[in-house]
Amino acid sequence: MSSTYSREDITSMVEEENVKFIRLQFTDLLGTVKNVEIPSNQLEKALDNQMMFDGSSIEGFVRIEESDMYLYPDLDTWVIFPWTPEKGKVARLICDIYEPPEKSGDAPKPFGGDPRRVLKNVLEEAKSLGFTDFNIGPEPEFFLFKNDEKGDPTLELNDRGGYFDLAPTDLGESCRRDIVLELEGMGFEIEASHHEVAPGQHEIDFKYADAVTTCDNIQTFKLVVKTIARKHGLHATFMPKPLFGVNGSGMHCNMSLFKGDTNVFYDESTKTQLSKTAMQFLAGILEHSKAFTALTNPIVNSFKRLVPGFEAPVYIAWSHRNRSPLVRIPSSRKASTRIEVRSPDPAANPYLAMASMLASGLDGVKRQLQEPEETNRNIYAMSEQEREEENIQALPPSLKEAIDELKRDQVLLDALGEHAVEHFIEAKEIEWDMFRTAVHPWEREQYMQSY
Repeated sequence: MSSTYSREDITSMVEEENVKFIRLQFTDLLGTVKNVEIPSNQLEKALDNQMMFDGSSIEGFVRIEESDMYLYPDLDTWVIFPWTPEKGKVARLICDIYEPPEKSGDAPKPFGGDPRRVLKNVLEEAKSLGFTDFNIGPEPEFFLFKNDEKGDPTLELNDRGGYFDLAPTDLGESCRRDIVLELEGMGFEIEASHHEVAPGQHEIDFKYADAVTTCDNIQTFKLVVKTIARKHGLHATFMPKPLFGVNGSGMHCNMSLFKGDTNVFYDESTKTQLSKTAMQFLAGILEHSKAFTALTNPIVNSFKRLVPGFEAPVYIAWSHRNRSPLVRIPSSRKASTRIEVRSPDPAANPYLAMASMLASGLDGVKRQLQEPEETNRNIYAMSEQEREEENIQALPPSLKEAIDELKRDQVLLDALGEHAVEHFIEAKEIEWDMFRTAVHPWEREQYMQSY
């Protein structure tokens, strides 16, 4: 996905490849991909940033009286979907959202509620501190379920495989292989593809990139996975915990900061070969982790994954070797030195999740936070008293408590901006209230006869 396209490149490819439709894609505040599809004869208008849409119909955008919004395509995101028919292919461009000018003659301005813009704003802050790149390597996991005769998803898994299993146990292997081939055809560099711990669970890792490109790639990845799974008669879900009693799906994020070609997390002169900047960034991640959980784990179901016993991190700590804490430092050094945050899940809006973690780390650097103590014990095996003695706190246990933590964290509120914060919190409080007031099957099973 690293190629750079010019306007002329794109118009030529539309003709040469017989592209009939172009999807102008963007992401709403809750992380859902939206698109305005146009015929190819409207491409010039789109490339002139003249395509508009009704922002009042998009979750968390604007009210009906201020609804017109502009789509500004990012030419570097041009891709032709390989699974579309030869006689009329479909391509896409990811767009930034702009507001119309307040008065005639003024230029449109970036829309503060655009998640992609929120991330770009935090990246601007990183640049003001001298950092040129924030690179992220994500590890998204997903489940494959069988569809019924109507094409609706069931709870029947398509395999009984386990970690790194192969066919015939891993019946999802052919589907996963086709997903990889489609992704590679779209320019992804796939680093690993394997069955995960739980039956029906899979992971495909693609190469790290700068933050905006990575988030674009995550959204594209989800679309490809779901599209190819359906061709195999399967339903792919990025729901964090679709099944009780097995591991949930996470999206570990490997992060590094650069100044030019230099990874500023690496320092060969220290015992750990981690720089002071790396430790300050890590300290910021730990300090703000309760608040950014609302963004990295943004749905009610996210907190069914964040429980002890299923490898998901629950406790706010870090280690080099230990996989039970929130943050792990992989052993690679020099240009590959990185911090792995293990709590995010693939239900997250990637732009908001990455923006919140970057803002957290930068706050640690700006304030020169103290290097936290490393935890090398298995935290799951520690008693509550032992955790208290080592000052190991837990992530919020519910969406409600995560939202409350976010409301109290001024660093993240400032990073996200007033519009995004207000509408995101409002949507999540509605979601929590709907969950809180619903009567669930578990309650009827437990109480209907006893009371």
